[in-house]
Amino acid sequence: MNEYFEMYSGVYLSLNGFTIILMKKGNYVMQQDAIGRSNLPPASGERIEDNAHGSEKIETRQASLAEPPYEQKPDLSKVLVIEDEENIIELIKLGLRYEGFQVEAVSDGLEGLSAAQRISPDIVILDLGLPPGSIDGLEVCRRLRINPTTQDVPVLMLTARGDVEDRVAGLKTGADDYLTKPFSFEELVARIQAILRRQHRSSGTAYGDGTSEREGQVLQFGDLRLNMTTREVTRAGRLVELTATEYNLLHLFMSHPRQVLDRQTILNKVWGYDFLGETNIIEVYVRYLREKIEDTPSTPRLIQTVRGVGYVLKG
Repeated sequence: MNEYFEMYSGVYLSLNGFTIILMKKGNYVMQQDAIGRSNLPPASGERIEDNAHGSEKIETRQASLAEPPYEQKPDLSKVLVIEDEENIIELIKLGLRYEGFQVEAVSDGLEGLSAAQRISPDIVILDLGLPPGSIDGLEVCRRLRINPTTQDVPVLMLTARGDVEDRVAGLKTGADDYLTKPFSFEELVARIQAILRRQHRSSGTAYGDGTSEREGQVLQFGDLRLNMTTREVTRAGRLVELTATEYNLLHLFMSHPRQVLDRQTILNKVWGYDFLGETNIIEVYVRYLREKIEDTPSTPRLIQTVRGVGYVLKG
């Protein structure tokens, strides 16, 4: 069975070895496992009704996750969800809590900024398509990035499948990664874990293989300098402002000068994915880097494309 989030019909989650099927029915959410029995404890207001086959009983109750399935602990990673679709919020909260995360969710951009200040999350899941009436997802991302308290908090943005321009705008604004709706819960967790691993690596040695250890903690390639202690990058003495992901990508290139890096290596080292399938996130970030460090981005001299393979830093 394909397990995925789908906003308007069925939703399938695999938790602790069983499958929960949630089907929206009016103000109720039907919750049953793969063999037709509810695996969640009874709640007030529940009711029993026959399913479509008339042979099994299905327990239903109002969708609520007021009681978390575990006792929250301060050492658990904190996830802030900023999303206006209530069913998506509930499903993300349910799944991530079973995966061992603390989760707080809000449906408004300004509330999200306030919550980010208050709880200092380890990662923010941000819907770019927040409804009008407050600030949109792009503005939330911009404000997170210019606030000293939240500027280094990674952002995973959620977008509609066809909104390519929104995805590009979100990455330019400083989002670290994106998922398109509908998406699999397994991939959501994998993306979160990869981003958190990347964040952890960037606070120490960059890739865990000794490549960040260089004399004086400075990498240099021609007039391009990267200071790993201050995380500052300069080109010919001019300071180059980079996002966290742009910095990590440039660090990878400068740690392996004149070495061709294939796409899978880049995905694994910078984004932490063993396999991601079809994605153009590498091309997007290489373009951003070229716009910031190349004299002529359209005809790059430093970061060159090796067609069909990947990229190489060479002069």
